[in-house]
Amino acid sequence: MPTRSRKTAETRPANAGRVLVSGGAGFIGSHLVERLVARGDRVCVVDDLSTGVESNLAPVRDRIEFVGRDLSLALEHELRAERFDQIYHLAAAVGVELVMNEPVRAIETNVDLTAQLLRFASASNTPTLIASSSEVYGKPGKELFSEEDDVLYGPTSVTRWSYACSKAIDEYLALAYAREGRVPAVVCRFFNTVGPRQLGDYGMVVPRFVRAALAGEPLRVYGDGSQSRCFCDVRDVTELLPRLLGEPTAAGRVFNVGSDSPITIMELAELVIDTLKSESTIITVPYSDAYPGGFEDLRHRRPDLTRVREAVGFDASTVLIQTIRDIAASLRQSASLGSEGGV
Repeated sequence: MPTRSRKTAETRPANAGRVLVSGGAGFIGSHLVERLVARGDRVCVVDDLSTGVESNLAPVRDRIEFVGRDLSLALEHELRAERFDQIYHLAAAVGVELVMNEPVRAIETNVDLTAQLLRFASASNTPTLIASSSEVYGKPGKELFSEEDDVLYGPTSVTRWSYACSKAIDEYLALAYAREGRVPAVVCRFFNTVGPRQLGDYGMVVPRFVRAALAGEPLRVYGDGSQSRCFCDVRDVTELLPRLLGEPTAAGRVFNVGSDSPITIMELAELVIDTLKSESTIITVPYSDAYPGGFEDLRHRRPDLTRVREAVGFDASTVLIQTIRDIAASLRQSASLGSEGGV
C-alpha cells in the first residue's frame, strides 16, 4: 500500500520553495533532501523504496512529506493537482549489476518515468533537474569526456549499452522540452558519486570494497584492476545540484558532475585497505565470473569539468580518503543498529 505523510516544521523562511525530489530516499537523493531542507525548502519525496531506504531520511523525516509509491502512480494520484517551484528527478535504475540482471526494469524505469515526469513539469513550466550518467558517453575511445563529444555504443545484443541508451533518451527528452520552452531542464551526468549510505548491492565498487575490508574479507577487483575512475563525494555533488538548477544559463544544457582526479581500481582497493588498516587481501576476478554474458567495461572514465566550473564555479573538495572513512563509519553504525534490532 502506498504511504503518504506530511509533517511541517514549526517555522520556515517566507521565501521557502516547494520542491519535489523523486528517488529521494536513495543514496544521492537523501543527501540532496537534507540540503534542501537545511536551506528552508518544503520538500516532497517520492520513492517506492525498490532501491532507496526510508531510514536514509531519518535526519529530516519530521520535516518532509513522503510518498512511498512508484513515481508514475504518485504523479497520477497524490501529486496530480500539485505544483512545485523546483523538481529534482533522481528516480532511476542504478548500478551495473542491476542493469545487467534486470535490463527490462532498468530501461522502462529510466525512460517511462522521465517522460511522465517531464510532462508533469511542463504543466507549470517548473525548473527540473534530470539525473543522467557518464554511461551516456558509451565507449568513445578517449580518457577525457566532454559534454559535446560524440557517443559510441556497442551492438544491441550487448546488454550493458541498453542503460546508456535509456539515459541518452532521457537527455534527448529533457533537452527537447527545454528547446520548446516547456521545461527549463538541466541535465547532470554523474561520474561515480560515492559516500555514506551508498550500498554495494548493485555493483558500487567503493562501498563493496569498504564492507569487505571491515569484515577482513578479500577485496574482489574485477578484471586486472588497471581500469580507472574518478570518484566524487556525494556531499560535494548535492551542494552543486541546487546551484545548477538555480542558474538561469544552465537551462537546456548538459553538465558533467564529478571529480576529475582518476584512480585505478587496484589503487582504490589498496587505498581502502590502507585507510581502514584492514588485514584483507586483494583478488582479481574475471569479468565473465562477475557479470552475466554481454558485459563490456571501459578502461578509463574522466570528466571534463570546464563547463560546470564556468557555470557555477564547482570543484570537489572532499578527499577520497575521508569519503572511505565516512562510508566505513556509516556501515559500522548500520551494523550496530541492526544488532540492536534497529533498521
